[in-house]
Amino acid sequence: MNVFPGRLATDPRSAAATTVAGRRESATSLDEDGIDVTSEADVTLGEVQGAAQAIIRNVESVIDGKHSAVQIALTVLLAEGHLLIEDVPGVGKTMLAKALAKSVDCSVSRIQFTPDLLPSDVTGVSVYNQAERRFEFKPGAIFANIVIGDEINRASPKTQSALLECMEERQVTVDGHSYPLARPFTVVATQNPIEMEGTYALPEAQRDRFMARISMGYPDSASELAMLDSRDLTSPLSQIDAVVTGAQLRGMMTAARSVFASAAVKEYAVAVVRATRDDRDLRLGASPRATLQLIRAAKAQAALHGREYVLPDDVDSLAVAVLGHRLVPTTRALGHRSQDSALFIEETVRRILAATPVPTGSQGRL
Repeated sequence: MNVFPGRLATDPRSAAATTVAGRRESATSLDEDGIDVTSEADVTLGEVQGAAQAIIRNVESVIDGKHSAVQIALTVLLAEGHLLIEDVPGVGKTMLAKALAKSVDCSVSRIQFTPDLLPSDVTGVSVYNQAERRFEFKPGAIFANIVIGDEINRASPKTQSALLECMEERQVTVDGHSYPLARPFTVVATQNPIEMEGTYALPEAQRDRFMARISMGYPDSASELAMLDSRDLTSPLSQIDAVVTGAQLRGMMTAARSVFASAAVKEYAVAVVRATRDDRDLRLGASPRATLQLIRAAKAQAALHGREYVLPDDVDSLAVAVLGHRLVPTTRALGHRSQDSALFIEETVRRILAATPVPTGSQGRL
């Protein structure tokens, strides 16, 4: 199903570029399966909004009652960021990641993180070809448009660190050779709370590379009851089809980056992030990377609503998801509430937002 009115759906396995809205897409590179990995459709912000709603409906046909989590997940995808989904087992973390991936006609891989997983399993390895007497690079599971990292904090810190270069520089370096990753490239990782057995806490550098963190939470009784009926015989994922092509998704990403963020809104975002570094209850505040990603996420959210500009409300609504996982509270401030650290950090971010002056005038388009 193509959600772009009046356009031809791109055949992802055609070597020829297809015409979209009377214009020819530029196909400059094909992968080994003949899939065009570089073409980009021209997409307007109005079309971004329509396509985003189609993706959200697709995902919510599987994940019921979690509209906020689904919207943030799509926002991160359009902003070309990475998403961390943290919650207890069995609440639909992996289901959300799979449903989002199936809604887009891109390459998808899944990595099940375990204590014995090696870094080379993720990034790839050079193998000696005896027939040709040379080393050949065998790509790892990270070489996909959407990478689902299941239970990422069950892997050793050494394996976790294999993602650092991939997530920030979008390339893999093995034996002195760098291999670029395709666009889009998004890691959607799930993890259990660190209080669970057999988990390794993600280091600060790793957490900082995730644009946002969300929690699923338990479903309400109506959603849980509906789940019993919908999943009795078949997996709901089997009924999901892609609603946008890879070229269209790249066009949506470019359109999201073109959204205007005024100087006043940028100053507001900087003020919020800097306040986390000076807060008495936080041992570690948000990094400059967090400021960049907060604005990029705000632009993507504005695009989801068909807006050409960012509002302070976009920054406010994303602040907890974008900043929360980067903040480390002091032991004194946390006290005996170690089990409620996420709630404490959320309260701290909301307190900072309330204390930071909001720009006014022309809806923040100063």
